[in-house]
Amino acid sequence: MKGSSFVFLYVVCALAQSAYGATVGYDHRALVIDGRRRVLISGSIHYPRSTPDMWPGLVQKSKDGGLDVIETYIFWNLHEPVRKQYDFEGRKDLVKFVKTVADAGLLVHLRIGPYVCAEWNYGGFPLWLHFIPGIEFRTDNEPFKTEMQRFTAKIVDMMKQEKLFASQGGPIILAQIENEYGNIESAYGSAGKSYINWAASMATALDTGVPWVMCQQADAPDPIINTCNGFYCDQFTPNSDKKPKMWTENWSGWFLSFGGAVPHRPVEDLAFSVARFFQRGGTFQNYYMYHGGTNFGHTTGGPFIATSYDYDAPLDEYGMVRQPKWGHLRDLHKSIKLCEAALVATDPTYTSLGPNLEAHVYKTGSGTCAAFLANVGTQSDATVTFNGNTYHLPAWSVSILPDCKNVVFNTAKINSQANHMEMRRLRSESERQDPKQIVGSSETFQSDWSSVTEPVGISKSNAFKKSGLAEQINTTADASDYLWYSLSFEINGDEPFLLNGTQTVLHVESLGHVLHAFINGKLSGSGMGNRDNAKVVLEKTIMLVQGKNTIDLLSATVGLQNYGAFYEKTGAGVTGPVKLKGNNGSLDLSSNQWTYQIGLKGEELGLYEDSSGSSSQWVSQSTLPKNQPLIWYKTNFEAPDGNDPIALDFTGMGKGEAWVNGQSIGRYWPTYISPQNGCADSCNYKGSYSSSKCQKGCGMPSQKLYHVPRSWIQPSGNTLVLFEEMGGDPTQISFATRETESLCAHVSESHPPPVAAWGSDLWMARKLGPVIRLECPSPNQLISEIKFASFGTPQGTCGSYGHGRCNSTSALAVVQQACVGSKNCSIGVSVETFGDPCVGVVKSLAVEAACT
Repeated sequence: MKGSSFVFLYVVCALAQSAYGATVGYDHRALVIDGRRRVLISGSIHYPRSTPDMWPGLVQKSKDGGLDVIETYIFWNLHEPVRKQYDFEGRKDLVKFVKTVADAGLLVHLRIGPYVCAEWNYGGFPLWLHFIPGIEFRTDNEPFKTEMQRFTAKIVDMMKQEKLFASQGGPIILAQIENEYGNIESAYGSAGKSYINWAASMATALDTGVPWVMCQQADAPDPIINTCNGFYCDQFTPNSDKKPKMWTENWSGWFLSFGGAVPHRPVEDLAFSVARFFQRGGTFQNYYMYHGGTNFGHTTGGPFIATSYDYDAPLDEYGMVRQPKWGHLRDLHKSIKLCEAALVATDPTYTSLGPNLEAHVYKTGSGTCAAFLANVGTQSDATVTFNGNTYHLPAWSVSILPDCKNVVFNTAKINSQANHMEMRRLRSESERQDPKQIVGSSETFQSDWSSVTEPVGISKSNAFKKSGLAEQINTTADASDYLWYSLSFEINGDEPFLLNGTQTVLHVESLGHVLHAFINGKLSGSGMGNRDNAKVVLEKTIMLVQGKNTIDLLSATVGLQNYGAFYEKTGAGVTGPVKLKGNNGSLDLSSNQWTYQIGLKGEELGLYEDSSGSSSQWVSQSTLPKNQPLIWYKTNFEAPDGNDPIALDFTGMGKGEAWVNGQSIGRYWPTYISPQNGCADSCNYKGSYSSSKCQKGCGMPSQKLYHVPRSWIQPSGNTLVLFEEMGGDPTQISFATRETESLCAHVSESHPPPVAAWGSDLWMARKLGPVIRLECPSPNQLISEIKFASFGTPQGTCGSYGHGRCNSTSALAVVQQACVGSKNCSIGVSVETFGDPCVGVVKSLAVEAACT
């Protein structure tokens, strides 16, 4: 650390505590823990997007994947739904989550915010905050700062009481205040700058004993560390040469929107971005997300963010390992850790090896050396000479040489297995009528459904009248997604806005996010916005009657705004005008006296809880009402067999919300179809990634499968309740289980040896050469079948491999002998193992296996 400027942040602890506490600081190269610079690899897991029974498995798989740190936001609106009334139970048990991470031997980065963005409802702020007199969010505003400081101090005090900061012997080594404020700071003028200075001072005054960070905050005041968020952060430079280069959000994929295609980020590009970051001086990197999880209940923001928050993360929404992403990154992490001694000791030196070809070398006076060779071009592979040796660099790739001589990893060459995952659909109502259609063996839903019809318009005693059109969020305080606007008026038959007889055109404008218009109790038309434009314009020819007529408008939100300057001022609901239009004139109804109802009658009755007080509301009918709006449905079901993760397939339903045993699994909307274009059969990982690149599922429902945590159901006697807003057929709903159909691997002779072999015996690793490794995902499974094996020039992808023109006839037998009956197996990819079916051709081994 010679010549470094070193910063220590610490608290003075009692002698008994200081024996177990750690000092955490930083200098220009890295975070420093107990006097030692550290290379740290982190991953985001948000505790409320999974369940407590999932946490130990998620954390252990993260550790097995090579992570050192788990990063999580703190969700203010989750913990303080009512001012000064706190909730830290169940999925909200922050202390339990942090201790779970600590029990696995990992560290924690606590991103307190308390603004989080995170595609979370209202950016994490509680709605009651909106109603404090004189408040303005995220600026130099005393009412806001008072509340922000109170909640931040609450979280810090809670962590201190449990001795969870590293200075107390706990796992928390970092804390974050605010979040990506630099992206919007200019909109607030000078008040933005003074606010960020205040936030920094407020946070450091809490004496956590660990450094604080601000992401995307180029003017973060000392001693706050400013960090980078994005798909690539290799070009990022901190705002002081006394601060380390840190990456708090490397987006492993992207979020899913209702009405959007499914995002996918190739692991070759993700690994490239990570290697480039460490190549160019970084020492702390975090995946956002490592496990994305599920937006249960009404937690999703946006608007229009889907219930799934899978994020194409290394651990999928259900907590299962996503291969090859998890395995390829695990090998990358091992490779980087082999370079740690050199990385933390010095700054890199840069050498150009040609156009788009780079070498960054970390070399110390004692001879420790590590190198990164990069081809940042997108078109052509290259051969380079470095340290007197020749190296092949695929386009858009980085090779890692922990001894400055031998390549242990290249970001474009995957040496990890792939898992072919499927959601296996179980029995549906219609399939029980025809056993030949049945897939799987578990009983799911009973044949008896009951229903309750939600009244159209005003049905609750607390309805109120108001002249003009009410803004929805100010009216509902987000207590419900729904707000009814109701208006009655008389028709004589000679009004100028009539077209023919009693026909007219109803014109309604709304900020959203979904609007349904009922005329005299019957659905007349619906409209919806989208992720880019929540505004709804509904124009529909309607039929009125002589005498009294009623217009009932049901406005629905799909998560509140979560990002942008002054986002709390973004409204929702019917803004108007509301007009009746005809050939000879129009009538503007916007300023009339409307009657309002917050929420649904079924919500007031607690139908989703299936409590004894609401049981009498349910009606069992021989003919179930189907494909009708505003229907509540209920049925009982048995848990699917086994322990595989489960989901509900909402094929046949429109839009609504679902509850299992009183727990909301979130909003469903399988009828919102993604655009027909924008996807491709194959994805070229080379070149800069964006959220619109490599999309999947065009022309399909954005989401039709909805995670049901196993811990929410019992073996029998479970209840499913639905509120169907638009119209659907619940008898088409089925369960699906998340299962591994196949294990696959495809490795070339040109791949580096497996990184696990490096570090102890480089000669043995070089002799070993590239290896295929297969391992069953569950502890009690064994490899039962080799579905495909080819050494030569195999083609295709996992699940659809085929033989090329060159193929060893012994490949299948060799792989069967090595793997069948074992939990895992390793096979060398070489002519020594399989013979040489085509001399002079670079060959590869492709294998597909099954586990039972």
